[in-house]
Amino acid sequence: MEFDLLPSERLDDLLSHNLRIIQSREVFSFSMDAVLLARFAGIPKRGRIIDLCTGNGVVPLLLSTRTSASIDAVEIQPRLADMARRSVELNGLQNRIQVVEGDLREQAKLLGYGKYDAVTVNPPYLPPSSGDRNENEHYAAARHEMNGTLEEIVEQCARLLRTGGKATMVHRPARLVEIIAAMTRWKLEPKRIRFVHPHAGAEANMVLIEAMRDAKPSVRLLPPLIVYRDQQQYSEEIMEIYFGQERGKMDATAEELRADG
Repeated sequence: MEFDLLPSERLDDLLSHNLRIIQSREVFSFSMDAVLLARFAGIPKRGRIIDLCTGNGVVPLLLSTRTSASIDAVEIQPRLADMARRSVELNGLQNRIQVVEGDLREQAKLLGYGKYDAVTVNPPYLPPSSGDRNENEHYAAARHEMNGTLEEIVEQCARLLRTGGKATMVHRPARLVEIIAAMTRWKLEPKRIRFVHPHAGAEANMVLIEAMRDAKPSVRLLPPLIVYRDQQQYSEEIMEIYFGQERGKMDATAEELRADG
C-alpha cells in the first residue's frame, strides 16, 4: 500500500501484530512504557475505550488487537494527532479507532460523562516546573505536564468512566503516592499494581496501575516485571509481550477482572 509521508517521517512495524505506525525523529516516538500499558490494561471485549495522551496512536493500535470495542484516542498536539489519524487509516482501523484532537481536560464534557468502559493513559511524567524542558515543543509536552496536571488527568479518567469501569496508567514509581491519592479522591480504587525493573535487583523505573470506578478498597501487588535478563537480552516475559509467543502473565484473566469488584 502506498502512503504519503512527510520528509522526516518513516513507517515502522508495530511488533508482531501486522500493524504499521508513522514515526518521526522530530516528535516523541513511542517507547516500552506504551507497549506495557497496552498489554497490562484490563479492557472489555466490546464497549467503549478511550486513550488519553495518545501521541502517535500506538496504544489504541495495540489495544485493537485485544478487543472489538470502539476506541477514542485523544491528543492535543496537531502534528501527533495527524500522525495517529494517518496510522489508523494505514491499518484500515478507521471504523474502530477515532482520533480526537483536543485538550484531554475537556473530553468528559465533550464526549460524555460515564460513557466509557475503560480509560488508558501514558501521561507526561514530570511536573511542569521540574528540570530543564527540551527545546523541542513535542518532546517537552510529552515529558512535562504542560497540558494537564496529574490531578487533572486522574479527574478526567474518573469523569469519563462508568461505575465499574477501569482506568489504567503507566508512570514513574516516585509519583505512586500522588497517583493513588488522586485516584482515591476521584473514586478510582486501585486494584492492580505492577512495578517494572530494568534488571533483577535494580530499583523499579516504571509502575503500572489499574483502578476501578466506585469499587471497594482491595489492591493486588503483582510480581515484578524484569525487562533485561542480562545487559543485552530481554527477559522471556518481555519477549512474549513484544512478539506474542504466548499471552504472558500480564493479561488480566476473566476471573481476575470479575474478582476486582
